[in-house]
Amino acid sequence: MGVELDHAIVQVRDKRAAAELLAHLLGVPWEESGSGRFTPVYVNDGLTLDFDEADGASAVQHFCFRVSEEDFDGILARIRANGIEYRSTPHGPVDREINTRNGGRNIYWEAPAGVVWEILTVSYARQP
Repeated sequence: MGVELDHAIVQVRDKRAAAELLAHLLGVPWEESGSGRFTPVYVNDGLTLDFDEADGASAVQHFCFRVSEEDFDGILARIRANGIEYRSTPHGPVDREINTRNGGRNIYWEAPAGVVWEILTVSYARQP
């Protein structure tokens, strides 16, 4: 077996609210209580994001999910339905635009503050 990311800890202000919202937007399961103090979101069969509450200020975190075109449309629809602001760049003003510069589509959003989420359909980090 090669190296695979199994889980990551996501530091937020309200772990339950953040985990529940991300799970809803991605259409994946979550639990209010997981291992220890964490609130897990089961992104897929191989990756769990364990939400934890930060004790004070923490550095901005960034997580990107590569999804199918169909999943992108569904996630974007849920983002819009929840009134979440999104943008076409990792930093900067909310423009409610979809970035298409790399041959696919991607957007960024922050919900709750402190984590920058991204969905994309074509990886710019791993070109075919």
